Amino acid sequence: MTVETMPFSKALNAGMRKALEDDPRVLLMGEDIGRLGGVFRVTEHLQRDFGDRRVIDTPLAESGIVGAAIGLAMAGFRPVCEIQFEGFVFPAFDQITTQLAKLTNRHEGAISMPVVIRIPYGGHIGAVEHHQESPEAYFTHTAGLRVVSPSTPNDAYWMIQEAIASDDPVIFLEPKSRYWPKGEVELEASAAPLHASRVVRRGTDVTLVGHGAMVTTLLQAAALADAEGTSCEVIDLRSLSPVDYGPILDSVRSTGRMVYAQEAPGFTSLGSEVAATVMERAFYSLEAPVLRVSGFDTPFPAAKLEGAYLPDADRILEAVDRSLAY
Repeated sequence: MTVETMPFSKALNAGMRKALEDDPRVLLMGEDIGRLGGVFRVTEHLQRDFGDRRVIDTPLAESGIVGAAIGLAMAGFRPVCEIQFEGFVFPAFDQITTQLAKLTNRHEGAISMPVVIRIPYGGHIGAVEHHQESPEAYFTHTAGLRVVSPSTPNDAYWMIQEAIASDDPVIFLEPKSRYWPKGEVELEASAAPLHASRVVRRGTDVTLVGHGAMVTTLLQAAALADAEGTSCEVIDLRSLSPVDYGPILDSVRSTGRMVYAQEAPGFTSLGSEVAATVMERAFYSLEAPVLRVSGFDTPFPAAKLEGAYLPDADRILEAVDRSLAY
């Protein structure tokens, strides 16, 4: 077994490099992804090694990037688009939701749309407006899109390859605060399929569920709870649409309690959907209502206030205590 330790961003780079090597139909495209290597250097050196016809610097026009990718997919290519920051995706929102998501269904399955749209998202980096948002609910609500978010370098390496291999469009959400921490990457076998949730810490008292950067916060909360005598099981959702409910329901049926945590606002969110489904499908196993911890229902604040906005281990532990109090 070949294992290397690398940052999340380098694992993504290595995964895309492998996809470019394995399939000549794979193209990367986005603003400053070539010579610069992207704002976060995720595509560093790929244009140097594969050329500017496969790693393409585009104009600053997100609608044009996605529109061109749709045409390329129709022509038999497998384009991978980078959106520099999550707040910049909205000029392409019409192309994504009314064209990309619907074309396969519109043609009764006669064509596929193997397009990946990479979107750095979330807070924790002290950035300005439009650079720290969590827009996942828009895309999980849109039928025809697959939506995933890795939380570890190993998942980043494998999930980007699996997303590129998918014949359906994939919104690939990258928690930007995780770009720099390192982790082990197993280079020979994926840990789990693209759309599988996974238990990342075993526990017996409360189930904690989240995705992206929030998984790290949940693990921090679980460690603190353990020191106080409470055993928390932590589940990384990984796939936001479709959701793999099996491990979640198995855990809730064992613990009887669940807390979902996310950076996005709580109203009509992914956490709302997961909570409702668990209440429907595991109602008689629950000892307390499913609780949610989220960002507040306001626009993302100025950088100096992000610590008050984003859920932390203390807010999660407060929800754990409320759940145990029932």
